[in-house]
Amino acid sequence: MAQIYVYIAHKGGVADDTAIELVTAAKKIDADASVSAIVTGSGADLDAVCKDVASTYNEVIKIDNDALAYPNAEIIRGVLVNILPKDAVLLMAHDTFGMDLGPGLSIKLKSAFVADVIDFEGVDGSNLKIVRQEYSGQVSTHLLCDIGSGAVINIRPGAFVPDESKSASGEIVDKSSEAGDFAASRTFLETVVAEAGDVDITKSEVLVSIGRGIEDEDNIEIANDLAEALGADVSCSRPIVDSKWLEKSRQVGTSGQTVKPKVYLACGISGSFQHLGGIKGSPFMVAINKNIKAPIFQVADVGIVEDILEFMPELTEKINDM
Repeated sequence: MAQIYVYIAHKGGVADDTAIELVTAAKKIDADASVSAIVTGSGADLDAVCKDVASTYNEVIKIDNDALAYPNAEIIRGVLVNILPKDAVLLMAHDTFGMDLGPGLSIKLKSAFVADVIDFEGVDGSNLKIVRQEYSGQVSTHLLCDIGSGAVINIRPGAFVPDESKSASGEIVDKSSEAGDFAASRTFLETVVAEAGDVDITKSEVLVSIGRGIEDEDNIEIANDLAEALGADVSCSRPIVDSKWLEKSRQVGTSGQTVKPKVYLACGISGSFQHLGGIKGSPFMVAINKNIKAPIFQVADVGIVEDILEFMPELTEKINDM
């Protein structure tokens, strides 16, 4: 079995929640594997992340350079080509940055690339049995990936149970001198922070989140009633914002807000990776959708196959009667 590596995303000196999910995914490939984490960045924030990640991974490869203060996929592709062995299996989160980094990297490494992976079903020789999703999650595909010459695999956030044991005592190895050229044709300019709305959903402990299944702007009142009964806030998926039914500050997803509630009710939401990428911290997730094949059920703790326009008012009534 080839060595397994994991690319760790981080911000503000804190590793992304996917860091402790990706180690579970790696162990699903090979339970006995020694898994190495790769962390790029600069300064004190990078040091803090490396120290934290070392409690989860057997080895942490540190790449420190001022050019990596903001994650630039163009630079990082070149870095990883220089430090990874040719037969490496590299895992990363299937989010906006992962889709920027992964495909081009697999070409440079001359290895296989698989996106939006939700499970592994073992290894047959050099073939890794993979489960992924297509057509916005409507179809699960089972495939064999020859990892004999390496592979770059993007893992859907939330698909694997986080390993919070912190049982490792990994060695931090600085390979900055081996990373090569940090030049790039694109340069980070600035981060534009979205204007705050009337509710800050990033601080909400309970969210009632609505998607296309709400059907009409007038039906949002149903979600408001349920949220009031639960002591929750209302959030949404992108189609609701695109329809101008709720403000952008209420949108959960890679192009919206990143939330970390204790409980998340996904009401009429299909569960695309762009939406799930905005949900961190492994909340207790309840999915309500009349489409039994909706991909949201793959990651939900409780799945309810019902029309939300009928189910949500009944749930609100039951809660109010308690």
